[in-house]
Amino acid sequence: MAITEKNILNRMYLVAGTLFLVAVAVIFKLVNIQVVDGDKYRDLAEARTERMFTIPANRGNLYAGDGSLLATSVPKYDIRFDALAPSDKDFETNIAALGKGLSGILGRQSSYYVNLMRRARANKNRYLFITRDLGYSQYMKVKSLPLFNKGPYQGGIITEQHIEREHPLNKMAERTVGYERRDENGYYTRVGLEGAFSNYLRGKEGRRLKQRIAQGQWKPMGLNNIVEPEDGYDVISTIDVNIQDVAHHALLGTLEKFEAEHGCVVVMETKTGEIKAISNLGRTDAGTYYEDRNYAVYESHEPGSTFKLMALTAALDDKVIDSSTVVDTENGRVKFYNRTVYDSHWGGYGKISAAKAFELSSNTAFAKLINESYKDDPEMFINSLKDMDIDHKIGLSIKGEGNPHIPFPGDKDWYGTTLPWMAFGYGVSLTPLQILTFYNAIANNGEMVKPRFIREIKKWDASVEKFDKEVINPQICSQETIKEVKAMMKHVVERGTASNIYSPNFSMAGKTGTCQTEYWIEEGRYIASFAGYFPADNPEYSCIVVIHKPNKKLGYYGNIVAAPVFKQIAQKIYSDTPLIDEVELPKTNPEPVNKDYEAYYKKVQKGYATVPDVKGMSGMDAVSLLENMGLKVHFKGAGKVEKQSLKPGIKVAKNQQITLQLS
Repeated sequence: MAITEKNILNRMYLVAGTLFLVAVAVIFKLVNIQVVDGDKYRDLAEARTERMFTIPANRGNLYAGDGSLLATSVPKYDIRFDALAPSDKDFETNIAALGKGLSGILGRQSSYYVNLMRRARANKNRYLFITRDLGYSQYMKVKSLPLFNKGPYQGGIITEQHIEREHPLNKMAERTVGYERRDENGYYTRVGLEGAFSNYLRGKEGRRLKQRIAQGQWKPMGLNNIVEPEDGYDVISTIDVNIQDVAHHALLGTLEKFEAEHGCVVVMETKTGEIKAISNLGRTDAGTYYEDRNYAVYESHEPGSTFKLMALTAALDDKVIDSSTVVDTENGRVKFYNRTVYDSHWGGYGKISAAKAFELSSNTAFAKLINESYKDDPEMFINSLKDMDIDHKIGLSIKGEGNPHIPFPGDKDWYGTTLPWMAFGYGVSLTPLQILTFYNAIANNGEMVKPRFIREIKKWDASVEKFDKEVINPQICSQETIKEVKAMMKHVVERGTASNIYSPNFSMAGKTGTCQTEYWIEEGRYIASFAGYFPADNPEYSCIVVIHKPNKKLGYYGNIVAAPVFKQIAQKIYSDTPLIDEVELPKTNPEPVNKDYEAYYKKVQKGYATVPDVKGMSGMDAVSLLENMGLKVHFKGAGKVEKQSLKPGIKVAKNQQITLQLS
């Protein structure tokens, strides 16, 4: 019996000891949590119930050169309802009026909203979705409705703002305007002007504290942000909305007419390099067109005959030929090694000058001219092209500029036929904007300026940064060469391959291009182009039009497909530009007028009391002098005073009449 009691007692001590140790361990853990790891666990608890959210800043506006909006940030508002925030009295007093107000703004029946909010209150829903993407005016109406006008704590309204980017021009210049997007991993995709100048447009994000309520939902805490977002700067582009509209629709109409795959147009201001319009349209499977890629900037391809201007400029400047150099086009077929150069005109043009070869765009003539001039020193030709800065990127602000390619002797793609083929635009590669930059330099008397998309960065009305003209090459060739090629380009339109767009009302100069692409396929496709400037004698704008893969059954030559787009743009710009006829006045009056005036002035200064002798004075001066003395003057004829009815020296009587005979 004693042993049993002793065992029981021992067990009780063991249990008590165990409980004591457990209690000590618990106390130790509590102290450890409170003192040592307290901050850690408190932060963890708060992180599970509270979180700091970023608030995107309003992006700055992107403007056209005339102040028209190209892209702007528009605030949108999502509305939710904390069904437990209002008191019973406020809820019951205002719920019907609130439902009616929401119905009037959002469209559904008032009973829908009343029942929705009653169920939310019964289910203790503190984050009921009401509507999303409200504009500012609609948001203000919802915010002023009964109950909601009491605010978030008494009225239960929860407002969440987000920013959407809108493009007032819709699809026009969409690719040039571009965008900036960030994926779920924080990586950015930047396209066009929005992407190139995102560091100015983006602004600085703000921060706001939110509380977790249920089912992974987060409710804003308080009315104010912890850190207010800072709006981005405004960017003023060089785009002219009117010219952009003309270029877009001229290109679209031609793409539709010829069922082309894609195309682009760029219009540049000659002296400044400002891009006034840029349109890039690609064809969908449904046959419609939209701005899918910036072909003008990124697409480097064989230019075809528009490259003849570069080849001709190099040869003239190197003085290996002149405009009167005669070349035999033979029968329109010239063979180099195992390959044949063809002219579009069957039978060739016979013997013609280099200037005529440019006007007629003879491939055979250019292949022979360049090959015979440089075959012993092809590096000279390539170096001349490089001296004109066409062998490297322009360095555009817009990302994605394509690489130009000018082969050099010794390269793996240099063959015996490379030199003659380069003469008419094959074996080389340039983007439309790189080609236009060269043509613009010719129009600008040899000064090559960098194409410019942005004019200024602004914060409100204050200028942050201005972008001025940037010169790539102050003189790409001699003025003598410039003068010669300008005349030839003008003749291309007046009597050459682009004579179909000639107009006696306004002058244009340029060069057609028809380049075969995919020529490794038997049926091959074509690229039609036209590059030039206007007015021809005093260029204000340069322009390039490139149309890829038109339906060959409908047309594919540069003069038929691309040149009319150029003319349409030039004609519209001409018609929108007021014509001012200035008459230059002489800086000094003619001598006879001076003498007449001096005679009149001397007589006036005398202060006559008697009738003066006005014979020989101009009629106008004599009448003015006599009437100022109080005489009534009648005159006959025109010119100078030959006779006067009152003799000089007679005392002047007021209202006395005098007759003058003028001749």
